This record gives sequence, C-alpha cells and structure tokens, in this order.
Amino acid sequence: MKPMGALPLEFAQQNGLLKIGGRTADNWAARTADTPLFVYDMAIVVARIARFRAAMPAIDLHYAIKANPHADLLTAIAPLVDGLDVASSGELAKAMIVKPAASISFAGPGKRDDELSAAITAGATLNVESEGEAARAFAIGDRLGQTPRMAVRVNPDIELRGSGHADGRSRLAVRGRRGAGGSARKGDRRSGRGLARVPYLRRQPSARCRSDHRDAGRDDRTRGAIGRGGRRRPPLVNLGGGFGVPYFASDAALDIERVGEALAEALASRPAILAETRFAIELGRWLVAEAGVYLTRVIDIKQSQGETFVVVDGGLNHQLAASGNFGTVVRRNYPIAVAARMGHAPAETVSVVGPLCTPLDRLGDKVALPPVHVGDLIAIFMAGAYGASASPTAFLGHPPASEIVSGI
Repeated sequence: MKPMGALPLEFAQQNGLLKIGGRTADNWAARTADTPLFVYDMAIVVARIARFRAAMPAIDLHYAIKANPHADLLTAIAPLVDGLDVASSGELAKAMIVKPAASISFAGPGKRDDELSAAITAGATLNVESEGEAARAFAIGDRLGQTPRMAVRVNPDIELRGSGHADGRSRLAVRGRRGAGGSARKGDRRSGRGLARVPYLRRQPSARCRSDHRDAGRDDRTRGAIGRGGRRRPPLVNLGGGFGVPYFASDAALDIERVGEALAEALASRPAILAETRFAIELGRWLVAEAGVYLTRVIDIKQSQGETFVVVDGGLNHQLAASGNFGTVVRRNYPIAVAARMGHAPAETVSVVGPLCTPLDRLGDKVALPPVHVGDLIAIFMAGAYGASASPTAFLGHPPASEIVSGI
C-alpha cells in the first residue's frame, strides 16, 4: 500500500454518497449522461477568495487563468477578482469576454508578434520579459499608433530555495520556476532595482510603464523585494503568484493568514516612493485546485501478478497530473475515493488505471480503498487546476471529459 494525499476539508468529513456542490456524484454523472467528468464546486472557490481578501485586504487579487480556463468557471470568478493573468492570445480572448482589457495582464517568456499586437490593440498590460521583447512591442505600437501598456518583470536578488516545484507541492512557488537567479528562469535577470533601472525602457519617450511584475515567493524574504522600488513610482506592483496546495500525503496546507501578516508588515515599512502604489498577487491553483473533482467509472476489475487493477474509463488523457506525469520526479498519489462509500474503512489495496495503452496511465498506485465494484464512480480530488486543459486530451482518440461548474 502507498499513501495518498488527504481529501480537501470540504469533502473529508462526508459519509456515504459523495456530494459536490450539494449534489451527489451519481447525480452529476447522470446530468452529463456519461463519464468521465470534472465537477467544480464554485462555493469552494468563493470561500478561497473570501479567505484571501480577509488575510490580505490591502492586496489586489488576480486570477491566473492558466490554472483552469473553463469558460463557465472563468465567468463566475471574473467579477470576484481584480484582474486576470493570461499567457497566450487564446487566453487573452477568453479573458476579454469577462473582464475589461485594462485589468488583464499578459505574461510569458516567448510572446509572438501577433500576440503582442493583440494585447497592445486591446489595451492589456504586457509583462515584458526582455529588452528584445520590449523593442518588438514598441515597434508594433508605433505601427498601430498605440502606446503599449507595460509591466517589467524584475527578479529580486534573493534565492528562494524549495520554491517553484512543478508538481505544485504546498511550498511557496514562484510561477512554476526556480527561485530568483535559478537556472530555470526564462525572464529578464535584472536584480530587482525597479523600473528606473531598466535602461531600454528609460530611453523610450513613449514608455507607459505602469507596474513592476516581481517574481518572488511568498515568504519573509519578499520584504526586501518590496523595499526596492527604484526612483520612479509604479502605480502597481504585481508580486507574482504560485501559492501551493497539499496534493500529497507529506504536504501541509499553506498558512495564508501568516503570509498576509508578513506582507502587511512589509507594506507598513515600505519606502515613501511606494506609498501610493497598489500591490497585487496572482493566484491560480490555490483558488481552484481543491474545488475540482474528477469522476470516472469502473469498467473492469482484474488480477495480474498478485495485484488488483481497477480499470476506469478516464485516465491521463484527462488528468495527467494525477498520473504523476506532469512535472513530478517521484510518482505519488492524489487523494482518491469510491464516490458511493465516503468515510468507509479501506478493505483492499488496488491500483486505479485508465483505458489507455500505456503503463503510464495509472491514476492511483496501490491505494487502500473500500470495496470497489464494476459500475462504481471513482473520485479523484484536487482536480480543479491543471486538469483537462493541461492533459493530452487527443491521445489515442478518446473523447474529452465533460466539465461542470456547480452553483451557476
């Protein structure tokens, strides 16, 4: 038997039939007339946003839609946050349906000219990653007769060890990359001296630099980054994002209240030049991961080499992260349950595997579950972030999973 992650608190105390957003898992499956499916409990997302607001009342909240760009979910989240962060022209188009362009920021180290043009035309803020990208943006702006709105990515000269794990462990991650100065950084490597110290932009008479975009993890060392504002007052400093969530057995939930207290202390002692500056944090998985449940139905149970395999109709083509193939070095189990037997004692050790022709298609590796029967629904939790949109949905031609948002 191998350990699995703990169920999110909203589901951990349930007994009998699993309920998501007030309805049973079977009810959700009947609504789509098929499995597999993702169900996103909007009430959990609303509670996460409220918790952030209470812990950090002076910080703007942006949603990084890369975590989950499902249209209904995005529509529900947009009015509850101050801005949206996108990383492609496709995400920009989705964001502009639900939020004005002025509250959208466009990040990413490899923006194409057509993407720069789309963002400039719309009036979204470009998080500029290099002088080369800035030069292209100015040239495109000149052709369009439009001044680009820009933020400059600044990597503070601190190293955040243990930060930025691709598997989303509950540490203080830095946009999925290593700490400042780490070899995985693809952004501008400037040392955190603010907008006035970026020579190329300082030379541009048309530069409309409205903010810093600081890539710093969420711990006490962020205080030093806040203190380096340069000589030009930015109206907005985006502190980045990447709050982790507890996917696996060894993970602990982030104490966001403690983070809020530390940030409040840092803001209280910030230099006078930043007195009128607004600060923002962009979050993705912390807002939506625990709200999602992936439901897949048992189609066969078989024995092989002394191991019991529970074969389900969904797999890594929908939920790549749960299979351990999305950045994890050592494969570990997401929380899993038999949807009809929540709270029941484990009765057997099984491996939950999908229908794909690859040994990688394993959603649960030797997990202890209550009795499992053909036709049961298996629930895989922590499925609200980097699920359907981060999985190889076209692999082997299986149909995509349905996605439903409860409460809308």
